[in-house]
Amino acid sequence: MDYHQFFSSSFQKPRIPYPYQSRLAESSCESRLIVVPTGLGKTAAVTLSWLWNRVYLQSDEWPRRLVYCLPMRALAEQTYQSAVEWLKAPPLIGKKVGLHLLMGGETSDRWEQNPEENAIIIGTQDMLLSRALNRGYGMSRFRWPMHYALLNNDSLWVFDEVQLMGAGLPTTAQLAAFREDTNFGSAKPSKTWWMSATSSPDWLDTVDFESAALPAPIILEADSDLKDATVNQLRKSPKKLEFTDNSSNEKALAKLATEVINKAIDRSGLTLVVVNTVKKAKELHTHLVKQIKPNTSQRTPLLLHSQFRPEDRKKILTNLLAAEGASIIAVSTQIIEAGVDISANTLFTEMAPWSSLVQRLGRCNRRGLPESDARIFLIPADKATPYGEEQLKEAKRIIDGFISNNQDASPANLACIDIPACDKPIAKHVIRKRDFIDLFDTTPDLAGNDIDIERWVRDADDSKVSLFWRQWDGALKGQEPPREKDFPAPHRSELCPAPIKETREWVDSAKKKITLRRWDHLSSTWEIVPKDFGKTLLIPGQIYLLPAESGGYSVDTGFDPQSPLAVTPITLNHSDDQDATASDPHSQGSWQSIAVHTDYVYSELEEIMAALGIIMPALLHAARWHDLGKALLAFKAKIKPECALRPEAALHKPHAKAPKDAWLKSLKATPDARNHFRHELASALAILQPAVTHIPEDLKNLVAWLIAAHHGKIRLSIRSLPDETLPKDPTARFARGVHDGDPLDEVNLGGGIISPMLKLSLEPMELGLCIEPPFEGKPSWTERMLALRDDSNIGPLRLAYWETLLRAADERASSKHP
Repeated sequence: MDYHQFFSSSFQKPRIPYPYQSRLAESSCESRLIVVPTGLGKTAAVTLSWLWNRVYLQSDEWPRRLVYCLPMRALAEQTYQSAVEWLKAPPLIGKKVGLHLLMGGETSDRWEQNPEENAIIIGTQDMLLSRALNRGYGMSRFRWPMHYALLNNDSLWVFDEVQLMGAGLPTTAQLAAFREDTNFGSAKPSKTWWMSATSSPDWLDTVDFESAALPAPIILEADSDLKDATVNQLRKSPKKLEFTDNSSNEKALAKLATEVINKAIDRSGLTLVVVNTVKKAKELHTHLVKQIKPNTSQRTPLLLHSQFRPEDRKKILTNLLAAEGASIIAVSTQIIEAGVDISANTLFTEMAPWSSLVQRLGRCNRRGLPESDARIFLIPADKATPYGEEQLKEAKRIIDGFISNNQDASPANLACIDIPACDKPIAKHVIRKRDFIDLFDTTPDLAGNDIDIERWVRDADDSKVSLFWRQWDGALKGQEPPREKDFPAPHRSELCPAPIKETREWVDSAKKKITLRRWDHLSSTWEIVPKDFGKTLLIPGQIYLLPAESGGYSVDTGFDPQSPLAVTPITLNHSDDQDATASDPHSQGSWQSIAVHTDYVYSELEEIMAALGIIMPALLHAARWHDLGKALLAFKAKIKPECALRPEAALHKPHAKAPKDAWLKSLKATPDARNHFRHELASALAILQPAVTHIPEDLKNLVAWLIAAHHGKIRLSIRSLPDETLPKDPTARFARGVHDGDPLDEVNLGGGIISPMLKLSLEPMELGLCIEPPFEGKPSWTERMLALRDDSNIGPLRLAYWETLLRAADERASSKHP
């Protein structure tokens, strides 16, 4: 079928694509700007264009991942539901396409394990940009490099509603420039689409990116789009403008509520009220609830903003969408101004910058009904606004012109106004090449800190954390949460975004003690968040646990420090457990030797490489040698001695895997076990020795990186950790459970490869040239790895991508052959 047939049959009610939608699908895949008015199907345009080309036509010129980035959670959820329906449509039956939603907490389906498959990844700005910067919010730090790799290779990024992205917008342009820079080393090309009804190409101009290099934007063209009857009906939908009698000042909110109620009673259909802050939305909603009299035709007003748990917000949004033709009042924030497919007959909106106002006005008579009596009431903004004074003055000047000329706010009339220069996002911080290179290393510094990326992801005022509430015995008395399976890692359905400032003020000033906890990867416990000079230390994007009895949340109003009532936790199924906090568990399943497991990994990697069209000996060498370190006594000592003597265990030595009940629960039970032991470090150090002749010398550094990185824990440096098991020789080096001089016997690695007998040396952990055998005259580990990162033929993006292919093969082999 051609694209018109494909597009039409993707909907339950067949529809013809608008001309611009067809132009996008039938053009080459290039980075570009898409500027189309609200209500004209931009989400369908980009998603179906990718599905048509990449999945239906199987075009390799289009990236295999569609990464759809939105500034708000509600928009991500709505886009996800649309994608669900399109993937079930007849044209794609039998086509394999992954669909994944990233909104805080990690997805349960491990999308990164299938780097060769087509996939749609939908998420919020903070979740996706943080992952692209190798500091993924709300996920295990040890999996950061996998998401970083796949989002920066072989991906088509779509940034929707760019006028709402703030500090994140210049970051998107810089990332697009970095991916095109040969020194950074993208293994597979990626492209970027920026999309909005109100944006300008020069918004994308940064120190490393020039919008002039982009092809002409996709816009509505006079000789095609503007002749389309449906497009014209939507563009000319009438909406009368006037100002309200009351302002949005805190003291005037009660009067404003009265005016909203009176106008709503006189008119049919949905009345939507949009204000500029969550605080104001909550207060106005409270006044409306108090003033609406019982037993009247008016139903309880709805409240929608960004600070709800996903399931609660979804219910509210569902009720709102269902209430489009009903006589009901809904109060919202900027969350409604973009992407939410709702049409109100009456719209109240607080004054905002012109680019934002255009989006909000698009929520009124969105269906373009020509006989509609749609009306828009503009609320003068008070000083409590996140916008600049010049932006508000310019917007008012434009609105005054519309009213004095008796013009309505139809999309056609709005499109005649150029976006004011003052609406261009001002970037206080722009990520530079050196910053991006530094982010490649995910090793925390000695104090456990990371590079702060928040300034490149969101405006400082938008900084948020994710909170979730659970019940456990003794929670209010300081008792730690249990570690058993009945206390799983947080699921995204539990997470409520909350502003850092308000959260800190609530926790620090509450009359009853409120204990916040954050997951500690080293101790594998929920540790109490410390304070500095009396203030709780909160990190943007991180997940924090609260006892349910702490209050602070309501299903009707969302995050609410004034709510003292215990929070009802979200009920979880264990099948929904997430890994936002987890490290990597012991290899569990049946008894399996290193040789057998390695053969499985090697086979999986060959399949992945074949699907991607990659020929790379270094990857195959890494797969063959990656688990050599499991032959060390320190790894064997993790298994209960009595279990290792079982007949079935004896047949699979040296062990790569063992049943769950065979692992020691405490390493103190045996003198040979070591805290923080990392077998991949032992494997990497071993293959660097001259005695290993199976791997060409010119590939050894790369193979060593791939091996050391395959659990995300050994990176550009080798360091000892607190509470390590000390070697018997007090002068011996030690790091991550590996000690100088550890003996390594011959090991069958499968594929006819037998490793030689070796003694491990940790001299490469030191800086400078090594002076002792077997590394005499050779560079340190850090020098070797930095050389790989800075090699223009390799670079950080290729390194991460290749690492991810091996990790995916290893995890898939463990899953398929437990």
